[in-house]
Amino acid sequence: MDRFEKAVIVTRPTRLQGLLSQYQTRQQASFYLKRAGVDFKQFSGEHDTYQYAVEQIRKELSRRLKVQVIDRSFLPNFLFTDKDIIITIGIDGLVVNTAKYLSGQPLIAVNPDPERIDGTLLPFTTMTTSQAVDRVLSGKEKYRQVTMAKAILNNGQHLLAFNDLFIGTRSHISARYRISWQNHQENHSSSGIIISTGIGSTGWMSSVVNMVNGWVSQFQSQSPPLPYPKLSWEDERLLFVVREPFVSKMTSASLVSGYITASQPLQIESQMDDAGVIFSDGIETDFLSFAAGSIATITLSEQHTRLVIG
Repeated sequence: MDRFEKAVIVTRPTRLQGLLSQYQTRQQASFYLKRAGVDFKQFSGEHDTYQYAVEQIRKELSRRLKVQVIDRSFLPNFLFTDKDIIITIGIDGLVVNTAKYLSGQPLIAVNPDPERIDGTLLPFTTMTTSQAVDRVLSGKEKYRQVTMAKAILNNGQHLLAFNDLFIGTRSHISARYRISWQNHQENHSSSGIIISTGIGSTGWMSSVVNMVNGWVSQFQSQSPPLPYPKLSWEDERLLFVVREPFVSKMTSASLVSGYITASQPLQIESQMDDAGVIFSDGIETDFLSFAAGSIATITLSEQHTRLVIG
């Protein structure tokens, strides 16, 4: 029996498609951009390059596998099987969006436009995707097994994160909660909590280090800068930090950062109204409600992303 039977190609709308949904035709979109002093060619060129990549990869893979192309908006309701190879064509964010809906299937991330897209998570191009699929089919692929984070509520709901989770409020008001970690508990009023995976530790979490180092350089210039956290993509640890904790008669700020492991999860009990939320990977539509009475346990996900790298 064949190891894999189908290639599922995940795509995303281009900026031009976003404009066309508003202005209907290329001519109208071009007219609008020209009035705004923007060159329409950068939108059309980006769109054409992307569509070419999708079509070329679809044609090439259809010679050896069934192929299904889906837009990323279908991910929450799409049923992947263990016979699928997943190919994302787009920016790093598309890899992040897709990974949370997989359960160990190989993920091949393609940079369709290296001249415009940096692609930290995108090792393959339009020209090399076919070879990557061949290696997967023959069992000769190389991959990195990326650790993910998981938030589990006491009502059974859960949420996965590829880069990071955020626990706080929908707006800029303070988040109120009780935090528990390593047999230590305290009440907090803060701007929320960031929980980062190894692969996400160079993103949002690094900005916290930048902020602290900026403060140190300004007011304690003789002190050395803090090092950035060193977590590998495969590291079986998560890193959490509390943003802007406020000390008052009712709240403390001694428990503000640490590592989460399978044996040392982080637990948060909400003391907020219905504004409390848990976001995943910075996507505001991908969240759990976290109102008073909700208890979230943050731990490592048993689900890992198998990101093909060669």
